[in-house]
Order: sequence, then C-alpha cells, then structure tokens
Amino acid sequence: MDIKRILSAVDHTLLKPEATWSQIKVICDDAIKYGTASVCIPASYVERAYKYIMGEIPICTVIGFPNGYSTTKIKCAETVDAVRNGASEIDMVINIGWVKDGKYDWVLDEIKKVRESCHDSLLKVIVEACLLSEEEKINMCKVVSESGADYIKTSTGFSSGGATKEDIILFSKNISNGVKIKAAGGISTLEDAEEFLNLGASRLGTSRIIKIIKEMNI
Repeated sequence: MDIKRILSAVDHTLLKPEATWSQIKVICDDAIKYGTASVCIPASYVERAYKYIMGEIPICTVIGFPNGYSTTKIKCAETVDAVRNGASEIDMVINIGWVKDGKYDWVLDEIKKVRESCHDSLLKVIVEACLLSEEEKINMCKVVSESGADYIKTSTGFSSGGATKEDIILFSKNISNGVKIKAAGGISTLEDAEEFLNLGASRLGTSRIIKIIKEMNI
C-alpha cells in the first residue's frame, strides 16, 4: 500500500458545525505534516487559517453547504469572499431540486457562474450522489464536464450516504474534458482510500485517514 499516494490525494476535512479554531489549527498542522492535498474547512475560518498556514498548504472551503439550495448570487458571493480570504479550492453543492426537476440548464448556468467567481481557484462540484438516480448521475457528469469545473465530487458527507465504489466507476465512464473525481463521505480505512484511487478518484474528502495514520505511528 502506497501511504504517500493516499495522503497526497486527501483533502483533510473538518466541516462539523461545532468546529473550533483550536481544532482547525490541529488539522492544518496535521495536513502540513503529512503532506495532504489540502485542508478543507468552513468558510468562516479561511482567512484566519490562511494567515496561520502561511502558504504551506492549499485551503479548500465549501459553498452552498450542505444543502445546495442557496441562490446563485449567494453562492457566487460566498465564492468571491472565500477566494479573497485565501481559499484556492472551492467545493460547491449543486441545487439538487433543480436536478430532480430536470432543470439541467439552470444547474449548468449556476456552476459556470461560480466558476467565474473562482478565478484561478479549483472548483469541485458536489452532486450528492446518494440522492440521485443513475440517470441523474450520468446527466450531472455531462453537466459538470461542460461547465469548466475541475472536479465532480460525490458527496457532502452530511446526507444519507457518502462515496460508493459504484459511483466512482459510473463517474469515470461518463466525465470528459479533463474533469477529475473527488470521493467524499464515509472513507474510513486505508484500504477504502486506496480502492477509490484505483477506481479513478483523484481526491479523497475525509477526516479519518490522518487519524488512522497517527494511530499507526507512520
């Protein structure tokens, strides 16, 4: 098992509503120490974390989180604020109700507007796959591929389910234009993490992998 490969794909995450600054500092320190891809934290901590980290690791934050039903203007405003405060990666939640209504053109337009608000920051689009049918997942692969986003992301981790291996396989078959996959939610073992990467994910949203590594004294 390639531990460094796994760690380099991890967005080390703390998004619980009760997260404190002292906890955010710990995950920032751990992310730097173990060489993760980024640290993913609430928007309210981005500016403080940016000053604390001093450019040692990318900062990711979430937009329209976790339900996705904020207006497009609000999502764009959140994105502009986050980027201004130091976020170099943005994970946005789509409007799932629009998908259920078949309003894929609305979803596409919103993602494109958030993409514009990101400027040079990476954009990952959370589709909350556990709430979608297979047809809806395939359609969202097409929408995200057309939108200019960098990643399609499986889950918030706050709904009824997280990443599944079946979804990674499905996404891999239906994305295009260089879009990558982020698996998130419920990744609880190193074996899970490695399998998600082998199936086609490039990023892993998880709070557990670093805990496992620490317990193993690696």
